[in-house]
Amino acid sequence: MEIMTLSSSSSILPFSNFSLKIHPARKPRIANAVSMAIRSSLFDDSSLLLQAAKHTVDSFVENGMVIGLGSGGASDFAIQYLGRQLRSGAIKNIVAIPTQVLFASEAAKAGVPLDQYRDSSKIDIAFHDADVVEEESLAAVIGRQKMLGGESIVQEKTILRAAKKLVLIVKGNRYQGAVDGSIPVLIKSINWLETAEEIDDLFLGDAEVWRRPAVGYAGPLGGDFPLVTKEGHNVLDVIFTSPIQNLAEVADSLDLVDGVVEHGIISRIPCTAVIATEDGMRIVDNTLTIEGSKV
Repeated sequence: MEIMTLSSSSSILPFSNFSLKIHPARKPRIANAVSMAIRSSLFDDSSLLLQAAKHTVDSFVENGMVIGLGSGGASDFAIQYLGRQLRSGAIKNIVAIPTQVLFASEAAKAGVPLDQYRDSSKIDIAFHDADVVEEESLAAVIGRQKMLGGESIVQEKTILRAAKKLVLIVKGNRYQGAVDGSIPVLIKSINWLETAEEIDDLFLGDAEVWRRPAVGYAGPLGGDFPLVTKEGHNVLDVIFTSPIQNLAEVADSLDLVDGVVEHGIISRIPCTAVIATEDGMRIVDNTLTIEGSKV
């Protein structure tokens, strides 16, 4: 595994460092200070992801490539930057294959030439935001965000797997030794409850299984309006209550459950992680780790 750290000149003051003394006459000022701190924190996150997106395009995209366009905030930054590079002539003769309709629209507006994915498509590089990345292995989770329509975990993972090189962009606090949070699981809508119960039994005591709603907060069964994907499937959110020690093993277990179509875990794929931290960027490659596991 190769690790490279790129320093950043930006100065960031963590929100946790603020100490506010309450005084009745100063409540409006305090509220304004808190609001400004939150906005500053959001700006800092965006600034870090923007630099990571630019690094991804500058370091991995070359003239004449076919590029898989991922989804997420950093991927959107990368798409916009790619469009500017095309307009300036810094990059030429590329074609992009989007993983989602929404980001296809953004790419078209940015002036990025688009094509549809086919089984015969030869993708040189794909980039994508990761909700979380496991240290060392670079196994990752995608698909936690609320679906806005037209998304497909099946299509996204198909395009990412087809790429000769995959780049995952992630925030520093989401690069973890033991992964926390949820894993989205795409399941057949017929007999969905039996599938959900089998997954619940599989991770008994370590996770809760909720069917994702199309709107609002619905509870474990997905309420009156469960989400239905464009392929006609439901989405379960497997919410782990304790840290996940090995994402690849969880993926293997889910793959064996009858009724599971796909899930949000990417594992055992050679890739590079561009990690946006307050101290700059870390570039981590798992190629040697993957090759070693095949011996």
